[in-house]
Amino acid sequence: MNRPIHDFWIRVVGISFLATLAILDDDVIQQPLTSEGLASIGLNVVSIILIWHLNRAINIYGRYVVLDQLHPTYRLALTLLACMLATTLFSWSADLIRYSYSQGTFIGFRVGERPTVIRLGNHVFRFSPNGIDFFHANFIALFFVTVYELVFYRLDSSHYKAQLLQSEQEREKLRVTNMQSQLDALKQQVNPHFLFNSLNSLIALIRKNPRQAETFAEELSSVYRYILRANEQNLTDLTTELEFIHSYAHLLQTRYGEGFELTIQVDQRFGRYQLPPLTLQLLLENAVKHNVVLASKPLRVDIQTDELANLHIRNNLQQKKQGVISNGVGLANIMAKYETLGQAKPSVREEAGQFVVALPLIPV
Repeated sequence: MNRPIHDFWIRVVGISFLATLAILDDDVIQQPLTSEGLASIGLNVVSIILIWHLNRAINIYGRYVVLDQLHPTYRLALTLLACMLATTLFSWSADLIRYSYSQGTFIGFRVGERPTVIRLGNHVFRFSPNGIDFFHANFIALFFVTVYELVFYRLDSSHYKAQLLQSEQEREKLRVTNMQSQLDALKQQVNPHFLFNSLNSLIALIRKNPRQAETFAEELSSVYRYILRANEQNLTDLTTELEFIHSYAHLLQTRYGEGFELTIQVDQRFGRYQLPPLTLQLLLENAVKHNVVLASKPLRVDIQTDELANLHIRNNLQQKKQGVISNGVGLANIMAKYETLGQAKPSVREEAGQFVVALPLIPV
């Protein structure tokens, strides 16, 4: 048996109740109290205590140790039979002790000599057929089996609820762990992709303008430092992300000059709203990747909020004539992050020659 049986108050109340009935049923209570009467009352109380714990042990071991693999019907029947036999033997022993105390000897003792008496008003019913008090044993056995089946039912219900709660907690913990693993995997997709593109840009600048390449390298170091910090968290506030985008846009403008333009119009009240880190960087990178970026045909990116706490990122469509093979980072990464975080997905659309992504900002 692995679970404690919390029945202390049931025993206190039950034993007190049965002991009171036994004392009231004893004939000595109708007579002046003597030492013999007090001894009889004490024996009744001790008998009730012992018989309660005897039947308690039978029910508990029958439920959790000996008969736990049986069908409930068979288990109840065998438990009831065991309680009846144990109660009968105990009653015989108690009657024997009472008889020997009153007579001073065991000689002449008969089993079932003391019948079970039930009084209903002026009517008295005595049960002791064939010298064996089966009625008394059956009644006591049925009483204890009923009491402890109710105790077991409550215990099993509480245990089931506790297991259900624990299962729910473990399932939620596993869900959070899986979500974190997915986010970590998505973040790791950004690092090599961003570094690869940035190093290519740096190599190209070294050949064209070494001094500008040095500035680019310093800014790249600052930007990449933010990326490493961002990978330690699932969300960042809009103000912090925009500060990073200013630095990142400076890298793009260093490379493309007048071919890249960025405009930011964000309501300050949404500054503390959150979004997955590096989301804007991915969108700017995708815009540069898929569109022509030239001084004669500048790529214009606008970032602005609306009244519904959505962040709109727009760029004019001037797609490259030769298609660009997607490596699966970009939009798919952003969609996966929002889905993993349990947030509404961003919307993507083309309108009036513009490519528009609407990011739902997450309130704190």
